[in-house]
This record gives sequence, structure tokens and C-alpha cells, in this order.
Amino acid sequence: MLVETLRRYPVKSMLGEEVAESRVTERGLDGDRVRAVLDVATGKIASAKNPRLWRGLLTVEGSRVPGDAELSELLGREVRLIDVPPEGAELERSVPEQVLAEGIEAEVPHTITTIGRGSPAGTFFDFAPIHLITTSTVERIGELSPRGHVEAVRYRPNVVIATEAAGFVENDWVGRELHLGEDVVLHVIVASPRCAIPTLAHGALERDTEALRTVSRHNRVPVFDLEPQACAGVYARVLRPGVVRKGDLVRLA
Repeated sequence: MLVETLRRYPVKSMLGEEVAESRVTERGLDGDRVRAVLDVATGKIASAKNPRLWRGLLTVEGSRVPGDAELSELLGREVRLIDVPPEGAELERSVPEQVLAEGIEAEVPHTITTIGRGSPAGTFFDFAPIHLITTSTVERIGELSPRGHVEAVRYRPNVVIATEAAGFVENDWVGRELHLGEDVVLHVIVASPRCAIPTLAHGALERDTEALRTVSRHNRVPVFDLEPQACAGVYARVLRPGVVRKGDLVRLA
């Protein structure tokens, strides 16, 4: 297995940007999610997991960090950029099945998630500092989808790992150690349950509801004490920091 893609998500590019190498600390890839957008009215972190309100975040891509006024105009709500999470910071996650059924404009039920439960304090990760997916999983979703393909970027991973085995191979990695290159060691925590984000337009990529429907049909796995969830990829925490590069060998232990 090899590291195929490294990707981080700075505020200046909510779609993410690929890098050839990155230092990895307990807080994830350097420069990843070091700021967030705060909804002034609710005090919650803005996330495209609630696509009715925040899907516009997936249009932010450029060489500079947009200002509060510019973001507020784009999103249609007063927001501000923050670099320290409020105590008990939360975000809204629309029930993905309801988004599929009723559309992205509909006001559908949502759950409230406390950010960073699998991350060091003071970070803005939805759950854990590293999210990874394999080429096997992306290819399998594409094979099963009526479209015949799907783009890895829709699932917003930090690391795409090139694998040869067929299917959703990282389902079997939970609880194991993953060595990336000579330095970095990760502990795989849990499979990654998918929200509505993969279905949304990502920059030039149009909306694709099958990016979630296909996963929901074909890869539902247990997540902690929840009933089986539609999952693609896994979350991990950093056991040993270091530098990781595209093309590095990846080994399971």
C-alpha cells in the first residue's frame, strides 16, 4: 500500500488542497482545520453537514483567507472566523437519509454533534484528526454507482491510500495501527459514518446523490454503540508524529 494523496482543509480552501508532503502531529496535518466559521446567531460551528444552511462553504477556494463580511455575504448569515473553539462547540448534522428524500433546500431533522470528541482539545475536527480512505473503497463505490465512478474528494479525506484488494478494505482496520512512511503511526479508531456532504456540489463537481445512496446500500457497518451506519473510510488518531509524503509505503500492524 502507498500514500496516494495528502489533503488538508484550510479556511481559504474549504474544498481542500493537495500537498506533496506534510508534517503530522497529534493535531493532524499541518494547517488542517486550524480555523472554523462560527454562526453568530447560534454559536455553532458552520458545517456543510447541514447543507441547507452551509453548502456554500464548498465553493470557497482560493489563495487567500476570506474576511468575515465576505463569508457572511456568501452564506447569507452573519458569521465570523475563529481560531479557538468555544467551550463545548457544536455543529448541526442533518439526517442524511432525510436530505436524500427531501432535497438540500428542505428543513429536515438534524442531530447536534460536539466537535472533536476523538481529537486533542482546542481543535476543529468533526471527530478525529485524521480521516483516510482507500482507492479500493472509492473504486468499489464507483463500480456500484449508476454513474460508474465517484470522486474521492467528495468524502474529504486527509489521506488516500492506494490499495490492491477489492472492496471496503479499511472496514477491517479498526483497532489496528497504520504506519505511513518511516515516521508516522496512526491508530484507526472507527469507520467513518457518512453525512450528506458527499452528495453536494464540490466546486466544479456537480451534485451526486449516489455518492451517499450507494454507500448506504452496500456498506453499513457498526459505529461504536450505534446501529450499522453508511460508512466509507475510517477515522484515526496520531500515535507517533512525523513527516508523510506522497508515495510513502503504508503498512498495517
